[in-house]
Formats: sequence, C-alpha cells, structure tokens
Amino acid sequence: MIDMNYALQTTGLTKYFGEQCVVDTLNLKVPTGSVYGFLGRNGAGKSTTIKMLTGLLHPDRGSAHVLGEDAESISPQTRARIAYIAEGHPLYGYMTVAQMTAFTRSFYATWNQDLLEQILDHFELPQKARIRRLSNGQRAQVSLALAVATDPELLILDDPTLGLDTVVRRDFLESLIQIIQRKGRTIFFSSHILSEVERVGILVDGVLRVDCPTDHFKQSVRKVVLTGADPAKSQFAECPGLVSRRVVGEQLELVIAGYGESHQKLAEAAAPRSIDVLELNLEDAFIEYTRGQRRSIPLFGEGPRNE
Repeated sequence: MIDMNYALQTTGLTKYFGEQCVVDTLNLKVPTGSVYGFLGRNGAGKSTTIKMLTGLLHPDRGSAHVLGEDAESISPQTRARIAYIAEGHPLYGYMTVAQMTAFTRSFYATWNQDLLEQILDHFELPQKARIRRLSNGQRAQVSLALAVATDPELLILDDPTLGLDTVVRRDFLESLIQIIQRKGRTIFFSSHILSEVERVGILVDGVLRVDCPTDHFKQSVRKVVLTGADPAKSQFAECPGLVSRRVVGEQLELVIAGYGESHQKLAEAAAPRSIDVLELNLEDAFIEYTRGQRRSIPLFGEGPRNE
C-alpha cells in the first residue's frame, strides 16, 4: 500500500546495465515536505535512480511511486506537479531570459509569476540578456526559476550545479531552499553541498547504506584524534565502523562511522595523552564515509542498522 505521507517511495528497485547491477534492491521513502539529500560518489547509481523515479528509465525489478502514482505511468495531472532539473540546462541560447520565460509559460496551466519574479530578482538575472551570453551559473539559475515557476509540489534535482564552482553551487542551492521550502514543497536532490538538508541517503555501489536525519549522520561520523597513543595498545584495526586510519607525527587520526561508547573505550585503552572527538560538517562526513565504502557500517533511521 502506498503511504501518501511520502512524496517518493521505492520498493526493491533494481537496475542492471548488462551484467552490472547499478541500483540494487533500493527501498527508499522521502517524507512529503522534506529536503532530502541523495548522495553518492560518481557511478554510485544516483542518476540512474532519479531516471527511474521520473519515468525516464525502466527498472528491471521493483517499483517506484511518485506522489502516489507508479513512476512508469504518471498521469499528466500528476506530472504537472513535478519539476525536474538535470545537469546541462537545455535552454535556447538565441532567446532572452524574458522570451524563454514566456515560451516556457505557454506549456503550463499553472504558473506562479510572482514566484518567478522573486527568483529572478534574487539572482539579479537580466531579463533582456540572451541565454547564450549568460554564465553557467546564471543559466542554472534560469533553469531553476523556470522549474519553480510551475509551482511544483515535488522538485527533483540531479546535481544541476555540476561544473560550477563551490561558492556558486552553495549559493544556488541554499537560495533554492529559502525560496521553495517556505511553500512546504518536497525537494529531492543529489548534491552534498547544502547545510539545510533535513535527511540524507547515501548510495554505495548501488546499495543504500545511509538513510537517516542529517544531524544523526553528522553525529555518527566522527574524527577521533589520539595524541601520544601507545601503538601496541591500539585495537582500532578491526573495530566496527572504522573508515580510515592514519598517523601524523605523534597523532593517530581515525574516522569512525557509528561512533559510540565502545569506540570511546578503545580510545582510552590506547592510553593517549589526549582524546579529541571532532564532529564533521555534512560535506566532510560524506567524503569520509564514502571513502571507507563498505567498511562504513550502515546508518538508518535514528541509528545504525544491521544488514
């Protein structure tokens, strides 16, 4: 049964390219009205998943539902409630921003002109400028404005800021949240450069390894620095959740997923002069977690979940 409290739901969603399984039995639920960060390294299966969610790709097994409808047979009425932005921003370069706006508007029964103008003003986009004369960042902003002006209930973004510099990407995405979340819309996107994300899912080799609130994920992935530890007493080599281990001078630096009391006891057993447990931001936590790949224990709900 489809739970309408979720804007996106998948059950056993699986996709093969040849003999390679690129999305493996994906069970995902994205709460309605949430900001969900769908993360993973290049080739993890994010774009393939999004294409199945939007009906652009047929799954080999399992199902996906979007706003309560099967992703492979979304009605025109429901599709009008969804906006999808991907990398590339296919816009007509010979048009001005104003002409592109008028052209796009002609295809939609619902259009929020006030919201469009709010976004254009926010980004200071010159409406008389030709699309081909805009920077990559400005073209991304135009694509966002046009997608959001349709007043969607669900906004799906497949890393539309890829290729832009970090500052532009962060401003683009954070501005999006400020504008859209006021309306209680659901935002599902594949970019880890965002502090406002409420829930995070991480794919590793097509398998969902993380699905939990962002705060829990950041609290679970910690960097532990032991100064003056006795290597002979260190028992971290085989400890659960150890993502990385390196020695810098007299410091032993560890990154641990699912950090808890048992890890603290292991740290104390190494008899260091000091123990520093550092919280990472979302971007650094994502990088460290995926660097460890399958050594990183799964994190679901409010805490670790055994497979």
